[in-house]
Amino acid sequence: MKEKLQALRAQAMEELSAITSSGDQLSKNLEDFKVKYLGKKSELVSVMKGMGALSPEERPIMGQLANEVRTSIETAFNEAKENAAKVELENKLIAETIDVTLPGKQPLMGRPHPISAVQTEIENIFIGLGFEIVDGPEVEYDYYNFTALNIPPEHPARDTQDTFYINANTLLRTQTSSVQIHAMEKKKPPIRMISPGRVYRSDAIDATHSPMFHQVEGLVVDKGITMGDLKGTLELFSRNMFGEDTKIRFRPHHFPFTEPSAEVDVSCFACGGKGCRICKGEGWIEILGAGMVHPDVLRRCDIDPEEYSGFAFGMGIERIVMKKYNIDDMRLLYENDIRFLSQF
Repeated sequence: MKEKLQALRAQAMEELSAITSSGDQLSKNLEDFKVKYLGKKSELVSVMKGMGALSPEERPIMGQLANEVRTSIETAFNEAKENAAKVELENKLIAETIDVTLPGKQPLMGRPHPISAVQTEIENIFIGLGFEIVDGPEVEYDYYNFTALNIPPEHPARDTQDTFYINANTLLRTQTSSVQIHAMEKKKPPIRMISPGRVYRSDAIDATHSPMFHQVEGLVVDKGITMGDLKGTLELFSRNMFGEDTKIRFRPHHFPFTEPSAEVDVSCFACGGKGCRICKGEGWIEILGAGMVHPDVLRRCDIDPEEYSGFAFGMGIERIVMKKYNIDDMRLLYENDIRFLSQF
């Protein structure tokens, strides 16, 4: 038995020294070694089971030798495991070394989306003119979106083909003019406000239409407000937005909530009114609709049209973005293509 124990120790030491792999394979090989020589079904346990056949005098001697063999194998195994862990750590540190002398990578800086940038620019212009920014719900009652704005039930704007109805009395707002009604109900004149935000219409997506887009509506109500005040305000806005040489013109139009009403054009900021591809050779670009607030709209908000008057205007932000940056397809603004957006 003595020879078997000594041979087993020599065999174990030889196999342990032969384990030279790394990583997961090293861990597996060490575990296999432990099971083979130190486990409950190991060869060492098998040899020790034969001690029952020894004489009483030999048993303590062989028992001590067996313990020495086991201890020496365990000690060698633990040392091999610790050395393996050190080597693994050193290899990991070498592989993950960071050269602090290398130049750093410049992170990409974000920037406002063209729509957000233009909306902020519009807001800043009107804040400078003494307007306040007022927000309102995107899910709106039919009354505020249509009836209060002098749009009766039989009006074509209420068609379900153009409007996202949630139920008979609730819809996704088709214009931010509804915010003006809320404002006039809560606050009496003088009122100077703009209401930027998202609006929704049931339009098919193409180069100039989207079921969701952005508007800025403006409202001024006070004593003695005239069409001249409207024209002066829009002239100041246009010069700040498109350049000091910008001119505007009014063309007669019809809006249910204003009377008189007008479409407002600005002189082309690309050619100065001479005619080019952007303005389609006309020298003018339509940007918004405007007019004097209809007396019935004022009455519905408990404002006396005999004492107060006002003007309102509205513009699509996407239209201004497209004209300002010479973009010919609205869909480009919503595709989140970094190659496109990084140009602005």
